[in-house]
Parts: sequence; C-alpha cells; structure tokens
Amino acid sequence: MDKVFFTDENGNQEVFYCIEQTRLAGKTYLLVTDREEGDADCWILKDISRDEDPQAQYCFVEDDDELEAVSAVFGELLEDIDLR
Repeated sequence: MDKVFFTDENGNQEVFYCIEQTRLAGKTYLLVTDREEGDADCWILKDISRDEDPQAQYCFVEDDDELEAVSAVFGELLEDIDLR
C-alpha cells in the first residue's frame, strides 16, 4: 500500500495507508487506514490542492452527505471490505 503523510494544523505528522482512490464530481478522494494489515480505522480524505500547490493537500471529509456518497463509491469498488 502507498503511504500518505498527513500533517495537521499543529505540525504533527501522521502516516496513513491508501487503500483506494476515486474521483467524484471532479474531486479526488482517498480511502486511507491507520494500519497496513488487520482491523483498522478508515477515513476518507479529499484532495483540496490548487494547481499551483507543490504538493497535494488533503482534508478529512466531514460533511455527512459527501461522506455517504463517497463511501458508497468505495463500497462498490471494494466489495470484500466492510467499511462500517
């Protein structure tokens, strides 16, 4: 799995593992987990980068409607993984 390094607003860096990537309504989303193997917590990150940004910038998807829509897409892509 590809690693995604996420730096929060306090400068703390976390490592996530990318399970899948998709595009919806012109935006790129990543399904990430906190462990490479076994049971783990998952989150959906949205690419909020601008064209002039030197690196991709992501935020956690927090809007319930957006989260539901993107979760459904990932659910179809990853039928063998329980996203609950």
